[in-house]
Amino acid sequence: MEDGTPLPIATTRPELLPACVAIFVHPEDGRFFHLHEQQAIVPLFGQRVPILTDPAADPTKGTGAVMCCTFGDTTDVAWWHTHKLPLIEAIDRDGHMTAAAGDFAGLSTAEARRAIVQTLAAQKLLLSQTPIAQTVRAHERCDTPVEYIVTKQWFIRVLDHKEAFLEAGEEIAWHPAHMKNRYRQWVENLSWDWCISRQRYFGVTFPVWTCDGCGELLLADMADLPIDPTATNPKRPCPTCGGTSFTPESDVMDTWFTSSLSPQIAAQWSPLADAANSLYEQTSPFSLRPQAHEIIRTWAFYTIVKSHYHFGTLPWKNVGISGWGLAPEGMVKLSKSRGGGPMPPLEMINQYSADAVRYWTASTGLGKDAIISEEKIQAGAKLVNKLWNVARFSSRFLETEDWKTAAAISTTPADRWILARTQQVIARVTELFAAYDYATAKSEMEAFFWRDLADNYLEMAKKRLYDGGAEAMGAQMALSTALLTTLKLFAPILPFVTEQIYLGLFAAAEGADSIHRAAWPQVAEEWVDETAVSLGETLMHIASRVRRYKSDHNLALGTELAQLHLITTDAALQTALQTSTADLLSITRAQMIVINGALPQEGECMEGNGRYTLALLP
Repeated sequence: MEDGTPLPIATTRPELLPACVAIFVHPEDGRFFHLHEQQAIVPLFGQRVPILTDPAADPTKGTGAVMCCTFGDTTDVAWWHTHKLPLIEAIDRDGHMTAAAGDFAGLSTAEARRAIVQTLAAQKLLLSQTPIAQTVRAHERCDTPVEYIVTKQWFIRVLDHKEAFLEAGEEIAWHPAHMKNRYRQWVENLSWDWCISRQRYFGVTFPVWTCDGCGELLLADMADLPIDPTATNPKRPCPTCGGTSFTPESDVMDTWFTSSLSPQIAAQWSPLADAANSLYEQTSPFSLRPQAHEIIRTWAFYTIVKSHYHFGTLPWKNVGISGWGLAPEGMVKLSKSRGGGPMPPLEMINQYSADAVRYWTASTGLGKDAIISEEKIQAGAKLVNKLWNVARFSSRFLETEDWKTAAAISTTPADRWILARTQQVIARVTELFAAYDYATAKSEMEAFFWRDLADNYLEMAKKRLYDGGAEAMGAQMALSTALLTTLKLFAPILPFVTEQIYLGLFAAAEGADSIHRAAWPQVAEEWVDETAVSLGETLMHIASRVRRYKSDHNLALGTELAQLHLITTDAALQTALQTSTADLLSITRAQMIVINGALPQEGECMEGNGRYTLALLP
């Protein structure tokens, strides 16, 4: 103090002593009542600073008295602005101390910190040193601690329109819905306008010059855009003083300032275009913005800001918020700058395919982070291979034109079952995709493909397909329908393998040159049949019991059986099973199916599902 009384202050930033402009205490902290509005002398540097009160000064932190330096953190900035304090710039843009630091000028901030602490100790001004843990804001890519320096910047006002941005957030559908709360919290807590300028080498330049004579800003003409002011001079003199000497703007635009125009860029918007007939007018507002959760405060918010200011509309109707992919080691976000841990995505793509990696990413719903899993990627690769193999097997039976031109096609219960299940899957997966629940949609499609189509229906239809003729047509029609539908439903998640199969098997008949341009599957009401679905479940249960029998007896699944006996007291089921003989012969490899006949003495009975009893004669 001016009278020589010491005022202890705890700080982690002694290098900012030359930039100290005030000391703050809490207005109700009785320890400092007698010091209000007095002045203190900053050690080493000697400037006299006022002792002021502010509720933001925490009495429980440090000694209760805190330095305000320009600038150590955002609190310093707020105090400096609110209390109209002087500005002392002690750190330059290169992270070194300025002339304001006196003998410490030219040192880096870390060097100055050590030197100032040593000097304080030498002059017996250092009361104590205590190690502490604290949170320090650092750059997300290089981990360099953030320093606040004073520069001129370009801003867009957003604080004046917070209510409009909150209303816009309410009008947009957020998926998942709770992500809207993050947007709302960001807008409600905004305390700064949007700084849109950056001091970098690369970026979109501001088309602006400053008149050297009077300081007037001169904007480029619309017809001259885009233009680099550092490479091109203005075409007209200063409108204020008539000067012809200008300094070009060297700052570039913030990344979000340009990417926030992505809807307009995608729709080829131009201020010179015929608005009534433009692609932008036809597509705006867009259906969906897909993005991750950490950039709700930037990409989502700033896109809404730009659309509001420029067009007075919403940029899109829906926002799909994805989570992060995390590296297994340390749960760190996968990124280009930090890498992908022990399983970088590009290596996984090279090893297992892009579709397999996409399979993993689609295994977790919107808004949820997911650890990268080689096991799941391997499962995706297995699914891709199975799709390819099923398509290759099917191709020999689908290339014939007979079944496509037949006046009437006879179908078996298995055909009607797979067609009925296909309609169920179309309805369910379409509903899930419409609700942005692609993870559950993937699970539904997988279950249908593996269990129904690949493991059971193909085995039920295989004998008729190989035999050919009129009996094969129903199987060919059902297989073509189920396989094409499977490909279309999988296409958003596995775009590459589905495209290749589609081009080879279905493009000519479908007419679309890509599966991603083909029509989305629609439910065919003529094949909606709950009875067929129920019978199909029974046929699969019988096949499963036979497979288990073969496994228990160490028999290959392709082993033929002499007879398969089915006993039931359900008259409707008995009739249905009798019409399913061809399907059961194919999938069980039985040489004979006997329904409600006398059981052979050497037959082995196996319990059924409550509606029938199954017996085998090896």
